[in-house]
Amino acid sequence: MTNSSFAHRLAVSSVLPRLSVGMPDAVNIGFLGPLSGQVESWGLPGLHGCRIWEDWLNRTGGLLINGRRYPIRIVEFDCGYDAGRALEGARQLIERHDVKLLMMLGGDTMAEIRDYLSQRKVLTSTLLPSDLSPDTPYLIAPSELHPIFNVTGVEWLAQARPELRTVALCSQTDALGLPSLATYRAAFKAAKLGIAKEIQYDPDTTDAVAIVQPMLESGADILCWCTSYTPMVHAMTEYAHAQGFKGQIISCTLDYYDQLVARTSVDFMEGFVFQFPDFDDEKLNDKTFFFNQPKGFFDEYNSRFPGTWTAVSWEYVAILDIWHAAVEKSNSVNPASVLAAMKQLGHVTHAFGPAHWWGESMFGIDNALVGDWPVVTVKSGKARIAAFGSIPRWLKRHGGLLKQEMSDLSQLWDQRLRASGNGTVLQARTPESVLQK
Repeated sequence: MTNSSFAHRLAVSSVLPRLSVGMPDAVNIGFLGPLSGQVESWGLPGLHGCRIWEDWLNRTGGLLINGRRYPIRIVEFDCGYDAGRALEGARQLIERHDVKLLMMLGGDTMAEIRDYLSQRKVLTSTLLPSDLSPDTPYLIAPSELHPIFNVTGVEWLAQARPELRTVALCSQTDALGLPSLATYRAAFKAAKLGIAKEIQYDPDTTDAVAIVQPMLESGADILCWCTSYTPMVHAMTEYAHAQGFKGQIISCTLDYYDQLVARTSVDFMEGFVFQFPDFDDEKLNDKTFFFNQPKGFFDEYNSRFPGTWTAVSWEYVAILDIWHAAVEKSNSVNPASVLAAMKQLGHVTHAFGPAHWWGESMFGIDNALVGDWPVVTVKSGKARIAAFGSIPRWLKRHGGLLKQEMSDLSQLWDQRLRASGNGTVLQARTPESVLQK
């Protein structure tokens, strides 16, 4: 959050409400995510990272609130990216374990429990800001601005390789894929790249050939996988390799990229663009978070959970860091107090530098943190940060285009609200109105 001293935090916290009466000896945090199934790589590695954070914090004594320390306990529930299981898990974590923060991947698992979480006023985090709306004041996206950060990869690629003129892209038709497709559409159009082919596919499909072959036949210079699930990213990349594709590939994620390098070749994977770095990257050396330098976290993660590092291994931990700072600032685990502490800072330091709260224009509420994001390429078989792109700068120039593409795919908050059957269009809320609830 900030690197302020403990004394400074105590001074600031004196002006905030203190609502810790009756708090149990251990503070429970809920992890409701896909720990198995097709989306496992965006859930289980995140829980692994949280276990490291949990151990580190508890070794120092735990949360410090009003001069007393409380241990942290992370309670997990595997929803398998199933909406019904997510509702069951939310009820269990909230009603049985009284969690003070609920962390989720979001997307399709959020739809069934959105109203329940709002009614219970549970502070909940999502990795998908497209989940946000004015009727979810306690839902925040403080770590990942998916899929909007993908504009940085497209912008960088267009500048680095101006000879590339056309793209073929594909996406699954769910709450992860459609916002990503809209974002990539906007990013390619802003970069003056022509869309030669677009494939929308059922999220349950496993037929990579049927998706990739038409993309190859389009003759596009670039193949874009958008935010396809990890098994599909691998299958589609391997098929493109088998067909002798020599052009550029770009994707939101590239989890377990070392396996792809081994199954294709170092040369084929050279220059592959995606958005998630390894944390031993030298360009992260000046970043301080997770109680340690990023490399220290990366090294311990790989020692304890070898071969499992993915895009989300650190993202839930980044949320915990921000929550932790807000709890100690407000001297409370009360959701309203913690949210107020987060918002009172205005600018917050997230994993890649300063960020600010944003989202009203797109999601109806400023509950997402926006700042810089890394553009990553594969070089000699290893992920390396090529640059940090500014999301706010891109939005200032092309926000209208992104909003139009989101609208065309019915991904704006009011469209999603009407589609869910809730009917009434709500007004955007300010942080002040949220905390008055």
